[in-house]
Amino acid sequence: MKRFHVNLTVKDIEKSVAFYNELFATTPSVLEKDYAKWMLDDPFVNFSISTKGEHHGIDHIGLEAGDEDELAEIRERLVKADSPIFDQEAVNCCYAASKKAWIRDPDGVAWETFHTTGQTTNYGDGITPERAHFKEIEANGRTCC
Repeated sequence: MKRFHVNLTVKDIEKSVAFYNELFATTPSVLEKDYAKWMLDDPFVNFSISTKGEHHGIDHIGLEAGDEDELAEIRERLVKADSPIFDQEAVNCCYAASKKAWIRDPDGVAWETFHTTGQTTNYGDGITPERAHFKEIEANGRTCC
């Protein structure tokens, strides 16, 4: 089953964790000095915050696939959306090992589709390649991968 994903960039991780603990009435499933994630069942969302983004507020949204087949199904929908797709076959990001595909909607909102294959002990750099890829596309005026 797919889970909706929201990632925010925050100024103060401790204040934000305290706020979202109260809002969600639970503590994060992952808590690090620069990152926190709540895997909520009601609403069914993977909600995360980090101090790593370029701008405070919504960094990206997405869909988390339950398995590889579901991720492949989502990616096929991205192909039909006719926008550049950036694939990451094996990436360490947000203290997790994942397979991802990124796309931007018509207004430039970054969408991350992914399947998590395991946990890691460091934040990684999974978002940076996505940003770099889309900046390159925009700079070169390219409209496809």
